[in-house]
Amino acid sequence: MTNLTANFTLEELYASDTAKAKGIDNTPTKQAIVNLTHLAVHVLQPLRSGLEEPISISSGYRCPALNRAVQGVSNSQHMTGEAADINIGGDMAKGKRIFDYIRRNLHFDQLIWEHNKAGVYWVHVSYCKEGNRGKVISNLLKN
Repeated sequence: MTNLTANFTLEELYASDTAKAKGIDNTPTKQAIVNLTHLAVHVLQPLRSGLEEPISISSGYRCPALNRAVQGVSNSQHMTGEAADINIGGDMAKGKRIFDYIRRNLHFDQLIWEHNKAGVYWVHVSYCKEGNRGKVISNLLKN
């Protein structure tokens, strides 16, 4: 395992059950690894440390083939290693704590409170080495 921070590994930020099931090689590029490291150092680890509770990533880096397989948007920051979806496991209060902590305390590019039509919720956060917009979107229904 390649540790990026005290609580996050590179491998967990590109692991994908969908990639495994579909035989997609989701190994990140060198630049994506640099971006994932920035995301872990500047957002994920400070979030984990600030909340003092584990954070589970449901989706981090996605190669273009995996992004298409999960029907991600064509310009997804997941494909550059700049984004992660945080699994809240159906715990809406935890999701709100995560969303609010990031919004109030951390620098980020995008912060999205997302859900799908099946009622599964997660928190999407992205971070860029430069030019973070601090864009917040809540209750975005993903088609």
